Amino acid sequence: MSIGKDKSSAAQVADKDRVGAELSPAAVSPEQLNENLVRDYLKQNSDFLQRNPDLLDHLHVSHASGSAVSLVEKQVSVLRERNVDIRHRLNDLTAHARENDKLFEQTRNLVIKLLEADSIAKLSDAFSQAMQHDFELEYSTFILFDQDQTENCRVETLQQAQSVIGALLNGQKAVCGALRREEFSYLFAKQGSRAQLRDGGSAAVVPLSSRSGNGLIAIGSSDPNRFTSDMGTLFLSHIADVISRMLPRLGIATP
Repeated sequence: MSIGKDKSSAAQVADKDRVGAELSPAAVSPEQLNENLVRDYLKQNSDFLQRNPDLLDHLHVSHASGSAVSLVEKQVSVLRERNVDIRHRLNDLTAHARENDKLFEQTRNLVIKLLEADSIAKLSDAFSQAMQHDFELEYSTFILFDQDQTENCRVETLQQAQSVIGALLNGQKAVCGALRREEFSYLFAKQGSRAQLRDGGSAAVVPLSSRSGNGLIAIGSSDPNRFTSDMGTLFLSHIADVISRMLPRLGIATP
């Protein structure tokens, strides 16, 4: 330890002792003693109550009910409330972790099935089946743009898609939130009746390429609050990336 540091530490101790002496009851007359001096003294002597534990029983804090409780009881109450809050937060974190573990495992199984697909039809079918049975989603869709008609795979023109859901494609990235009735009906027209889709809903939409020219995948719900703009799309975007890389292998050219 350097001499400079020793002098600095000694000076700090001397200052504390000086302040403590100035604020000590012996150095202050009853007329001069006030709340501010007491506060300053306790700040400079944080171990005061530890050195004088008997005073804890004489200090009282008003309770919300109006009755008075000792400082020890008040501290115990505060610590108990903090403990409950921490326990709730821990339970929330644990629940989210379990949910993410389940989602990861479901996504992993789907990716394996997608990689095993040897045709566009099987690729589309693997996605649709997983969304319906494994992820238990109300609506899902897999759409290709400007391709030859393929069995079990929905094909639309890019021009038509842009005229109806252009706002969902312009950003060329995943979009979550409530949709207009026309947008919702266009995306999930093959999975629900007009009566089922007329009120719209919410969805998560992900383009199948950076230029959104190949197609898209989307999942939806009739609940307008099921998918919101602040939701994460990591797993769905990962699935879209896998599908995008599978398309050229299956004869779909990247625009």
